Amino acid sequence: MAAGSVSQAEVQTSFQKFAVHGDTKATGKEMNGKNFAKICKDCHIIDGKNVTTTDVDIVFSKVKAKSARVITFEQFTQALTELAPKRFKGKSKEEALQQLYGLIVGKEPANAGVTKVAKAAAVDRLTDTTKYTGAHKERFDDSGKGKGKAGREDIPDSSGYVAAYKGSGSYDDKVKEA
Repeated sequence: MAAGSVSQAEVQTSFQKFAVHGDTKATGKEMNGKNFAKICKDCHIIDGKNVTTTDVDIVFSKVKAKSARVITFEQFTQALTELAPKRFKGKSKEEALQQLYGLIVGKEPANAGVTKVAKAAAVDRLTDTTKYTGAHKERFDDSGKGKGKAGREDIPDSSGYVAAYKGSGSYDDKVKEA
């Protein structure tokens, strides 16, 4: 190997990091097409001119087994061997492959561009329980904590008391008179 060469073990470490990215069941031994495209994008193998996302997808389809949806590390190195001359035109296959390995080594999946939690004034305004009106206001106590089922349902008062009963005396007295 040349003086500035990169070992297969270093490339395999990056392969494993990208292989498990975004998949809780992944072992790190096989990589799916999405993660192959991600490693190519994050490591700047895809440059938009010589190598595009389409090229990466085509090479992935070429190296994987017919019915498989994943590639092993050996198939990954085969894919890089196909991409290297496209990415670094005018260099020998071995030189181009070493430069490609140089781009990959030490890289980890980036979370750049991942959606952040929106914490805007609008969200604060919409979730401030002190500003709620009407029926919604009844669902929260003074501290802003939800009342649970008591705030959502009308629970009937079955004590027997009739609020608007106007009469001289009690109900029992009226029943006795009749």
